[in-house]
Amino acid sequence: MTPMSTTTAPDPVAEPEATSRSVDLAITGMTCASCSARIERNLGKIDGVEATVNLATERATVSHPADLPVDELIKTVEASGYGATVIEGESRLTPPTHTPIARADLQRRAAVAGALAFVVLVLAMGPWEPAASPWLQWLLTTPVVGWAAWPFHKAAYSAARHLQSTMDTLVSLGVSAAYLWSTVTLLTGAGVDGHYYFETAAVITAFLLIGRWLEARTKDEGRSALTELMDLGSKGVAVQRIDSRSRATTEVVLPLEELQVGDHFIVRPGEKVATDGRVVDGSSAIDTSLVTGESVPVDVRTGDHLDAGTVNTSGRLVVEATAVGADTTYAQIVRLVEQAQTGKAEVQRLADRVSSYFVPAVLGLALLTFVGWWIGSGSATTALGVAVTVLIIACPCALGLATPMALLVGTSRGAQRGVLIKGAQVLEDTRRVDTLVLDKTGTITTGVAQVTDLAASPGLHPAAVLTAAAAVESGSEHPIARAIVRRAQDKGIKVPAIRDFEALPGAGAVATIKDTRVTVGRADLFDEVPAELATLERPGTTVFVGWDGVARGALTVADEIRETSGDAIRALRAEGLQVWLLSGDNEHNATTIAAQVGIDPEHVVADVRPQDKHDVIAELQEQGRVVAMVGDGVNDAAAIVKADLGMAMGTGTDVAMESADIVLVHADLESVPRAITLSRETLQVIKQNLGWAFGYNILAIPLAMAGLLNPMIAGAAMALSSILVVLNSLRLRRAISD
Repeated sequence: MTPMSTTTAPDPVAEPEATSRSVDLAITGMTCASCSARIERNLGKIDGVEATVNLATERATVSHPADLPVDELIKTVEASGYGATVIEGESRLTPPTHTPIARADLQRRAAVAGALAFVVLVLAMGPWEPAASPWLQWLLTTPVVGWAAWPFHKAAYSAARHLQSTMDTLVSLGVSAAYLWSTVTLLTGAGVDGHYYFETAAVITAFLLIGRWLEARTKDEGRSALTELMDLGSKGVAVQRIDSRSRATTEVVLPLEELQVGDHFIVRPGEKVATDGRVVDGSSAIDTSLVTGESVPVDVRTGDHLDAGTVNTSGRLVVEATAVGADTTYAQIVRLVEQAQTGKAEVQRLADRVSSYFVPAVLGLALLTFVGWWIGSGSATTALGVAVTVLIIACPCALGLATPMALLVGTSRGAQRGVLIKGAQVLEDTRRVDTLVLDKTGTITTGVAQVTDLAASPGLHPAAVLTAAAAVESGSEHPIARAIVRRAQDKGIKVPAIRDFEALPGAGAVATIKDTRVTVGRADLFDEVPAELATLERPGTTVFVGWDGVARGALTVADEIRETSGDAIRALRAEGLQVWLLSGDNEHNATTIAAQVGIDPEHVVADVRPQDKHDVIAELQEQGRVVAMVGDGVNDAAAIVKADLGMAMGTGTDVAMESADIVLVHADLESVPRAITLSRETLQVIKQNLGWAFGYNILAIPLAMAGLLNPMIAGAAMALSSILVVLNSLRLRRAISD
C-alpha cells in the first residue's frame, strides 16, 4: 500500500508550565440539585476558579489559580451553608460513606413517621369521627413534623441564613404550613367543619423520608461497584530491611504507598516493576513494551534503570527505588473513575442552571396560587391545600440526579468490566466515532514471543535446527529462549541433554550437545551466515543457530496475536466502524498481522514513528472522519491526544492512560466494543432520565396549580420521581455482560 503522508508537527503532549491547580473536595449537607448548583455558582464567583459539583458522589472538582489557598475554597463552600474537606492521599481511595442524612437515621425517622402517619390517615379518613380525633391527630402529627421532618427544617434554615432556597425549603414550608394552619384552626375552634391538614403534613413527611431513604440505599448500590474496585487495590511490594542488631536482611511486604526513595525492593519473575528504580543485584530480561511499544525484551543487569510498569520476565532482581509517588496504577484507576463520576455533560449543566432558579420560581408560583385560589374560591383552607401541593410536588431532585446517577452506575460497572470512562463528554464523543485506529504491539498483539518461522541451510532438516536451538535455549530463562523451547515441545521433539551452558547477555547462548559446541543468537556471533539465511525477510526477531562458526539455520520469533483481537475487530466493523492499523514494524509484518485479524491492507500504515502516528490521525480528521485511537505506550500518547476519542490499555504507561479519554484496564481488545456499548447505553439512560425529570415537572406543576392533585399524592409523586431516576440508572449494572 502507499503510506499516508506525514508532516512534522509540534509535540502535542508537551504542556506549558501549570498556572492552575485542581483539588477534589468532599461536600457534606447537599440534598438537591439546587445545592450543587449554588456551590458551583459561589465558587465560580472567585476569579480563575471553575468547579464541578456532583450530587450523587457528594464530591467537587475545583480548578483554581496556583496562588489561591485551598482554604479560601473551603470557606466559600462553608459560607454557602455546606461542609467541605480536601480529598488527598489515602482518603482518595475510600468511597464517600456520608449521605445528606445518615441512612440509619433516615430509616429510623421514616419508620416512625410512617407508623404515626398511617394512624393519622386512618383517623382523618375513616368512617368514624371520635370527638377527640382532631386532638389525637395533632398529638400524633407533632412528633412527625417536629422530629421526623427535622432534617428538612434544619436544611431549610441553613439555606435561609445565607439568603438561599433549596428543595428542603419547599418541603419545610409545605409541611409547616399544613401543620401550623391546622393547629391554629384547632386551637381557635374554627375547624368545626373538619378541614384539617394534619394527615397531609404527616403523610407527606413519611413519603419524603421513605423516598429519601430508598434514594440513599440505591445510590449506595450504585457506589458498590466502585467500592469493590477499590478493594482490589490492596497490593504490596516486598522491601528489604536490615535488622539494626543482627544486621540480617529480611523481606517485609509493604503497601505500595509506603515505598520510599532509596528502598530496595524485590521483583520476581512475572511481576511488574513497582516504581522507577535502579538494579542493584541480579540480571533479567525486562518486557518494556508498555513504555517503548517494542515487543523484544531488554536484558538488564546491575546499574541499569527500570521504568515503573515494565515486567520482569525472568530472574530475581533487587531494585533501588529512585522515584516514588501515590500515583500507582490502582490509584490512577480510582481517580479516573472519580473524574468520570464528577463530570457533567452540557445537557446536565443546563439542568443544574434550571434547578438553581427553580426553587425561587416555585415559591413565587405557590404564593400566586394561594392568593388566586383564596380570591377565586373564597376559602383560605382550599387555597392553602392547593399551594401546599405546588410546594411539595415541585422537586428538582430528579433533575439533579439524572446525569450523575447514570454516570455513577455506568462508570462503576465499566470499572468492574475493565472500562474506565473519564467524563460525560466522552459519552457524546464515543457516539460520534466512525473510525478506529489501533496500535499493534500490546494492543492487537500480546507482546508474548512465539516462533513464527523456521529456515535451514540446504541439506539440513528444519527439525534439526529447532532441536539444536531448543536444546541450547533450555538452559536460559529469556522470553525468546522460552518461545523456542515451547515450539519444540509443541512439535513433540525430544530435546537432547546439554553441558557447559554459557549465557551471552544481550547476544544469545552457547552449549555443548554431545561433542558439538552449538551457538544460538545474533548474526555477529558467527563467522559466516549463508546468504540464503541472512537475506530472508521475516517479521519479528531472527535468531541464528549454528556450529563451527557457521550459521546453519534461523528461527523467527514474533508477537502473538491476542485470541480475542480478530473477533473484536469484526464486531467493530459490524458496528460500521472503519478500522486502521498503525505500527512501527515493517510493512510486511504489519500487513501480515492485519490480514490475520481482518483489517484491510489499504488501512495499514507501517514504519511509523510516534510523531507519524499523530500525523496520520490528523490526516484522517482532515478527511472529515471522527477518529478513536487505541494504544498503550508513550509512543502512542501523541496520537491518543490528537484523536477525537483516545483509548489506552490499562497495562500501558501512565502517559498513555493520562492522555486517554477511556482506559481499558484489561489487556483485551474486546474491551473496545465493550466500551463503545457501555458509553452509548449510559448516554441513552441519561437522556431518558432527563426526559422524565423535565417532563414530570412540566406536567405536575400546572396540574397542582389547577387543584387537580391532592397534597399527599403530590408527596408520593415527588418521592417516586427521584426513585425512578435512580432505578433507571441501576439498569446499567447489566449494560455489558460478564
